Amino acid sequence: MPNETIILGIDPGTTIMGFGLIKTTKSSLELLQFHELILKKFDNHYIKLHHIFQRTVELIDEYHPDEIAIEAPFFGKNVQSMLKLGRAQGVAMAAGLSREVPITEYSPKKIKMAITGNGNASKEQVAKMLQQLLKMKVLPKNLDATDGLAAAVCHYYNRGNVQAGKNYSGWGSFISQNPDKVTS
Repeated sequence: MPNETIILGIDPGTTIMGFGLIKTTKSSLELLQFHELILKKFDNHYIKLHHIFQRTVELIDEYHPDEIAIEAPFFGKNVQSMLKLGRAQGVAMAAGLSREVPITEYSPKKIKMAITGNGNASKEQVAKMLQQLLKMKVLPKNLDATDGLAAAVCHYYNRGNVQAGKNYSGWGSFISQNPDKVTS
């Protein structure tokens, strides 16, 4: 691991996309930024996807993260919501891959476990732990931003443990690890 690593964490969503950036060393982490991209104002799903891609590329170009940690979609009962969430995740991943930034995917339970020690923790519990850990004065109104930040911190805690999620270092890596998602 290099002396300093910048990790971009993303909580993909089609209503709100949360993201957080941390700078890490072998023994410390520092908050660079966390925020959310509000997408509710757009009616068209494709416009939302465009904004997710565009904002992710902007963050990569501004902060030059060494790695991206992204929350994997959870399995719910509403199939349409899951499909939209999967598209949002895919677009954010494509933005990272377009800039050749390695991506690791983590399940929501894995992220919650890394931050709080409890895979069933609430968003509020995760946010409070991050607030203490990163010495944040205030929490945002929407906790999607802390969810994105939690993905980055989870990745920091799991460094060197590549089996924690799926790793993609480029399109070739993605294709070789997901042959079932490629059609001729």
